[in-house]
Amino acid sequence: MGIDLELHNGRPHRPERRRKPERQKPTLIRQSYEHGEALAGLISELPPNTSGKLWMVDPYNDTLFNEQVAEAALREIPDLLSRCSDDAQTAAVRDLAAFLEACATTPGSYLVFVGD
Repeated sequence: MGIDLELHNGRPHRPERRRKPERQKPTLIRQSYEHGEALAGLISELPPNTSGKLWMVDPYNDTLFNEQVAEAALREIPDLLSRCSDDAQTAAVRDLAAFLEACATTPGSYLVFVGD
């Protein structure tokens, strides 16, 4: 189980979806496949149905956050850091924080949590 991160400049299109062709296709801005297991472990331990956003991330499927949801999820980073039990988890949360910040400050962007 792991969660990888991808930041796109627009809503990413998946091949299984049928959509009308758009003028500009979203492109991948940056990605992180380094901390997947540590991040999945932390997020899967979050209590469900809270006022936060990160508990909604599914470690087995893709989850999309737009810039507004990413901004709201940034407020959860201090609590997530306090749950870290080793350096790998701390690095994963810092990486997540950087992606959330980039998404929150990039108009029209989406952060994709790629679950596997």
